[in-house]
Order: sequence, then C-alpha cells, then structure tokens
Amino acid sequence: MFFSPRVAPKSLDSHHLNGVHEGAGRYLPTGMVPLPAQHPDHNPFDPKRVHYTRSWFGAGAVAAALGLLGLRRYGRPAAAGIGALGALSLAYMTMVEPVRPKLERITLHLPALPARLDGLRIGQITDIHLGMPHTARNLAWAIERMRSERPDLLVLTGDLVGMHRALPELPGLLYRLRAPLGVYAVPGNHDYWEGLPDLRAALALLDVPLLMNEHRRLRWNGADFWLVGVDDIWDGQPDIEAALEGVPGDAFKVLLAHAPDAADEAARYGFAVQLSGHTHGGHLRLPLLGPFTRPRFGLRYVMGRYQVGPMALYVSRGLGGAPLRLLCRPEATIVTLRRG
Repeated sequence: MFFSPRVAPKSLDSHHLNGVHEGAGRYLPTGMVPLPAQHPDHNPFDPKRVHYTRSWFGAGAVAAALGLLGLRRYGRPAAAGIGALGALSLAYMTMVEPVRPKLERITLHLPALPARLDGLRIGQITDIHLGMPHTARNLAWAIERMRSERPDLLVLTGDLVGMHRALPELPGLLYRLRAPLGVYAVPGNHDYWEGLPDLRAALALLDVPLLMNEHRRLRWNGADFWLVGVDDIWDGQPDIEAALEGVPGDAFKVLLAHAPDAADEAARYGFAVQLSGHTHGGHLRLPLLGPFTRPRFGLRYVMGRYQVGPMALYVSRGLGGAPLRLLCRPEATIVTLRRG
C-alpha cells in the first residue's frame, strides 16, 4: 500500500513578515523576507535505480551497427555525417526543447461531475525543479500563461525546487500567481531532499497551503467540491484516510498527488480526478520505443491521460528536471472538467 494509516498532517512554520527585501537578484513584494536554505544531510536519489526502457538500448545497438557498416563502406564522409547528426541531435535535446515549454489544454469528461461544476478550469504547474538549468525561465513563462488563462483554481503538484540554494527565489517568482479559488500545493520527493521546512515557509509567505494529508472545501458556481492533497510517497507519509477525514462520502473530490502511481489505490476512495507530475514524461520519447526513463512510483502512468477505474488521472510532463528532452516538451496545463 502507498498510503500509511492515520498520520497527522504536519503543521506549517510561521515567519515574521516585514519590509521590502532583495533576494537572489529579485525584489520580493512588500511583506516577504528572503529565506535561508537549509539542505538536508543527504540526497537519496540514485540514478541506478531509475528504470530505463530496454527497447531504447536495442535500438541504440542497431543504430551503432548501421553506423559501423556505413563507415566501412563510405569512410570519412559517413563519419562526418554521423558526427554532425549526433551533434545536432544533442544540441536540440539540450538547448532547444528544454526551453520550449507548451501550454497543454486538457478536457476531462466526468460522468459524476455535478452540473454546476461543468466547465471548472484548473491550472496545473508541476516539477519546476527551481535551480536547475532553464527552470526560472520556464516558470516565468508558466506564470504568464496562467495569468492570461485565468483558471478558477491553481495547483502546484510537487518538486518545486531542484537545488536547495534556489529556495529563497521561490516567493519572488510565485507571488504573481492568483486564482479565484486560490493556489494550493503538495510536496514532491525533491522538495524533501532540498529542504521541506524552507519550502513550507516560502509557500506560507504567499498564503499557499501545502496540503499534506489535508483537504479544503471549495465552492464554485454555487456547488461545493473538495480538493485533497497527500504527502509524497517517496519520503513522506501519505495517509489518504486522514486527508479525507470529515469529507462527505458522496462528495466530488479532486486529488493532488505528486507521484502518479498512487492512482491505483486512490481510485478506491471515490476520487473523480487525480493530478500528478513526477515523471517528466520520461524526458526522451520516440515512436514505438516510448519513454527512455521512468522514476520510482512513476512506472505505470508516465504521461498524459489515463482512466484508473472510475477516476480520471492526468500526468503532466512538468516544467523542469534534467535539461534533456526529446519529443517531450516541458508543459504547464489547463484542465477543464466537463460533465458526461
């Protein structure tokens, strides 16, 4: 089971707010103080534990064999052509696609959606990994898209930071995010590894709740629904029962969970929708071969829309991560809920 029994939600740290301060080269809004980053003792990420798709290695072996045959037959011209093609491909994967995020517009058709909630729009930003290459630029782009789209609700589904030194920059970047129903977040594994207490404090400066086995009752167009957030599977203590305590059994519920593979269990709790990230879509994708990599707890659901029993799941490719992308552009998402 992914979800542990009855773990009490963690409380938010409080910070005194005063004055105007400059941090990380940006002026923060009045009332925000730059936060010191406190890095944990270790980062448990192990690249050897990432799951790599075997078909990619088979395709690589075939390509290498064809390249050797070409070299034997055509000599230096073939070597020059293969080298140029490899250099161009690497340049595209590292310098072009990682800085070309895309706004995805997703419509989820839900038979159980209350009629008054038909048309509810949720903006999703996930896997920012602030501090890694291109992430501040991609986040600024995503914020502008959300300000233009004006969704009813905004959610941040984990891995907001990728380097602990970038934590003080987060409030100065996120403060422009606004939505009528509010902005809510859940933690991801990198948020734990890079300093969850500081992340929680940064979000508190912005009045953005970090939902860790908690829920919020929201009202839109005269109808109530419940937004539920669970702790991260990898290093947290997710407890879906605690998160749902006090929620009516027949309520319309939307789940925020960083890792998508939580969906198999979450679907049994009556959620209509789960929004996740974590996988980055596999970073590299090719037709027939699928994703190059899949992380722990992101093995089954890697990218896009899925139907998990009665629950709709959407897995975003995210904004950041390692600056290596192929046919898997970074994304921010507008999810529209429709009845039927």
